[in-house]
Amino acid sequence: MSTTGAATSTAGDDRRRALQAFDDTKAGVKGLVDAGVTAVPAIFHHPPDSLPLDAPPQPHHEHRFTIPVIDLAGLGTPSGRASVVGAVREAAETVGFFQVVNHGVPEAAMSEMLAAVRRFNEEPADARAPYYSRDHGRRVRYTSNFDLFQSPAANWRDSIYIDMAPEPPAPQEIPSALRGVAEEYARLARRLYRELLELLSEALALRPGHLEEDAACLDGLNLAAHYYPACPEPHLTVGTTRHSDPSFLTVLLQDDIGGLQVLVDNLEEEGKSSVWVDVPAVAGALVVNVGDYLQLVSNDRFKSVEHRVVANGAGPRVSVACFFRTYGAAASTRVLQPIVAGGDRARYKSATVEELLRHYRAKGLDGTSALDHFRL
Repeated sequence: MSTTGAATSTAGDDRRRALQAFDDTKAGVKGLVDAGVTAVPAIFHHPPDSLPLDAPPQPHHEHRFTIPVIDLAGLGTPSGRASVVGAVREAAETVGFFQVVNHGVPEAAMSEMLAAVRRFNEEPADARAPYYSRDHGRRVRYTSNFDLFQSPAANWRDSIYIDMAPEPPAPQEIPSALRGVAEEYARLARRLYRELLELLSEALALRPGHLEEDAACLDGLNLAAHYYPACPEPHLTVGTTRHSDPSFLTVLLQDDIGGLQVLVDNLEEEGKSSVWVDVPAVAGALVVNVGDYLQLVSNDRFKSVEHRVVANGAGPRVSVACFFRTYGAAASTRVLQPIVAGGDRARYKSATVEELLRHYRAKGLDGTSALDHFRL
């Protein structure tokens, strides 16, 4: 073996040991913060070309890109509904992200959900440790970086995942800090999702029930509650690497810390093909984004776009993502295929949800789209 090869192998072994030592604590990034860390460990260092130039987030240069805010209050009248469908269609076909207000999820339920996530993550480490797992078969699992051992660098974030549908776990399986609160919030989010599916079906010129019934987009719900501790060196790492979501649709509840950014096509600035745009906290709003599965089913009509969360010296930042996707045994049999309209052609090969998800997990958050693997 050459000297260079030996050095690379040694560095790889050192990194693997450091990752394993971090994972063995079962305390996540919060454990590092509680231990008083003042420097970001090397396993969290991202290559300079993948880091935001302005982390922690600062106001971007002036551009006209904004994430649309859509008011669902108008759904009660035919003209109002047509206007909302038009707004949803435009957002889904362009930026792939929008925020909704007057969505029917009470602000009290949203506030309590965020507070419950904080309570769980701020319990002593030994109270969180029993839930720590990398077993995707567990319906409730607490972990730091689901792709810890696959990704080029770890993210400054801990998460708890709860598979809420088609049926929620038994109450005793859910941590007491989240028990009751998570189930109720998921119920409300699922109700909103059903309404969004109707709007998106109409935006595709299909009957309102098409995506729910024919495409079976309502089969499952995975709730992912993320906790981003304040970072001592936010210029060295990120909260979540750029990625698109393995879901039909994602409904996100975020606090007011900020840091979520979307990569949108740039039509204004010469020499820049895309630009990162902040998704600001809007009082009472929920963030909605198209996932990879809906981009496939819509045959590229709707865009599943890349997004990230920058690290921040302030915090903790808390968010709760509801990923709507087929769950359990159905994932291996439910075949997704593109809806081909008019004289268009299929742009993707048909695939099961399990095939899509398996590819996503194997590659991790590596900055590439899982859909590329299935594109014709």
